[in-house]
Amino acid sequence: MIMMMKFYTFTFLICLFSKLQGHCKSDISLGNSLTLTSPLEYTPGFMGKAYIMETESSSTREPGFKAALTMESSDKDDGRYLCSLQIFLGDVRVWSSGHYSKMYVSSKCIIELTKDGDLRLKSSNKHVGWRSGTSGQDVERLEIQSTGNLVLVDAKNLIKWQSFNFPTDVMLSGQKLDVATQLTSFPNDSTLFYSFEVLRDKIALFLNLNKLKYSYWEYKPIEKNTTVNFVRLGLKGLDLFDDNSHRIGRIEQPLIRFLALGNRTGNLGLYSYKPEKGKFEATFQAVSDTCDLPVACKPYGICTFSKSCSCIKVVSNGDCSSINVEEAVSVKRLCDHEMVELNGVTTVLRNGTQVRNISKERCEELCKKDCECGAASYSVSGESCVMYGIVMGVKQIERVSGLSYMVKIPKGVRLSDEKPNVRKWVVGLVGGIDGFVILLLLSGFAFYFIRKRRKSLSLPPPPPLPQQPANTDS
Repeated sequence: MIMMMKFYTFTFLICLFSKLQGHCKSDISLGNSLTLTSPLEYTPGFMGKAYIMETESSSTREPGFKAALTMESSDKDDGRYLCSLQIFLGDVRVWSSGHYSKMYVSSKCIIELTKDGDLRLKSSNKHVGWRSGTSGQDVERLEIQSTGNLVLVDAKNLIKWQSFNFPTDVMLSGQKLDVATQLTSFPNDSTLFYSFEVLRDKIALFLNLNKLKYSYWEYKPIEKNTTVNFVRLGLKGLDLFDDNSHRIGRIEQPLIRFLALGNRTGNLGLYSYKPEKGKFEATFQAVSDTCDLPVACKPYGICTFSKSCSCIKVVSNGDCSSINVEEAVSVKRLCDHEMVELNGVTTVLRNGTQVRNISKERCEELCKKDCECGAASYSVSGESCVMYGIVMGVKQIERVSGLSYMVKIPKGVRLSDEKPNVRKWVVGLVGGIDGFVILLLLSGFAFYFIRKRRKSLSLPPPPPLPQQPANTDS
């Protein structure tokens, strides 16, 4: 068995080197395995990558797809390594077996396609951390298609398992998502996550936190009274289809290679390859304004006109910069609250708990009595009250008559130690930041003109013009 393992590893290395000549096979047959070994001493930031197959690029100017076995040091630096099977488009990771369930090993990461057709990731002690679940399904080989889809096929080339059925945070050209699937993205060191979902009436981006779920961007079909069945990414953009597979909408962008949901901002982008730059760039982003992102500022922060973050000071020490999502959720669990209205602000979060045909005072009372309510928005025109479980995605807007945004704070906590009028304090703080920026700009212009005037005064006077002889003609 040991000799067999060494043989297969050597075969892989031959394939790895020969691919430089364009001869690497794009499939692996039954019984093959590969071992990736970590450094002798634990190395923070380590990234080991061994390519096992690749596709030929459709263009010499654009990268193709590669499947790789990878080992990465743990984010916690606990002496372990993350073991996963991944797919890359150039240098961009577009799929990972460890997207939802991570597998950690101490020294060795092993991938094997067993003789009964099951693709597995194992550790040195033979623990199986991930598997395709295709044992006994007549699988013959593992292939990577020109679309980047990693597949297990039988002798008739029928697909028994494919990575396209297990989307992560990237959607590739040619891939489709129906109402039962979604893209997800997980920020580091946070309990929240983002999702891109296909609904019957639209596609939308969502912020997810425990049981809380709020959308912050959506796109509906152009045709009315139609339902969405699935979406597909093509070379011309993202297409929406109905139950009869008729296209009912499109976000048009040419030459798209993939769609990605960012794990830091939660923004959705369509990416094309730029040969002159040698990299992929987003040619479309769902959210174009920074302040329209749910995490443009920390919880209890306000994204201002100048794209800076103000703060709703609800903590005792008056410092909001260190509030994280978990602390923001704990604030809302206080049931003895007061409500304060913030003028000139709103939230980008949608589809909170909505109650219609009530007054503003009743809306305030409902949120105050609900221990799960952290903020509420009210519209006079629709007599509509929307309640939210967390104070996030708050941004400054021009004042609109009839629109209100109210935040719940613990009793006895003032938003300012100097001004008891919280409404004036919040408006002054939000406006003050933008005013300071404007003041800097005006000061710069004034300094420029004063300096220019002083420079002109310091120049010597121009020589006198020659006098014209008096006209003596009568």
